[in-house]
Amino acid sequence: MAVPQTRQELLDAVRASYDKLVLDLAGIPSGRAADATLEGHVRGTRMSVANLLAYLIGWNLLVLKWCDARAAGLPVDFPDTGFKWNELGRLAQKFYADHAGVDYPTLLRRFAQVHERIVALIAAGTDASLYGAPWYDKYTLGRMIQLNTASPYANARLRVRKWKKAEGPAG
Repeated sequence: MAVPQTRQELLDAVRASYDKLVLDLAGIPSGRAADATLEGHVRGTRMSVANLLAYLIGWNLLVLKWCDARAAGLPVDFPDTGFKWNELGRLAQKFYADHAGVDYPTLLRRFAQVHERIVALIAAGTDASLYGAPWYDKYTLGRMIQLNTASPYANARLRVRKWKKAEGPAG
């Protein structure tokens, strides 16, 4: 898929990658979602499908946090307070911990809810507000949203499909 350049292309990319991922996630039994048998975000580690969902929820919430802070005229700590871009593995661990113990159906609902908030954020924007000027470093707001939503959704789908093929959702 080409990198979105307009509000509508971004909406289409975020929705399409989410919809495809959710179809794959729906076929995973709740009893298997906590099994740490999926390739992790850090080389040589394992994670669960629940961890993967926590990771995606975490990044979506960060995007919303960045946008809320900017809208309030506040500085934004990228990627998050207490983390540097070269510490994304540690940030992933934080996301897992933030949602530890949450059951799979609840994680799926939370993912749906935060996804809808991202869609609403994009829908409220314009081509100019999303792509008209750099928003962080050289990246536009639209590109930052895409890099932290649609792209990770697509990556997650590849991981889930690879896992399903190797492990099978039922065991």
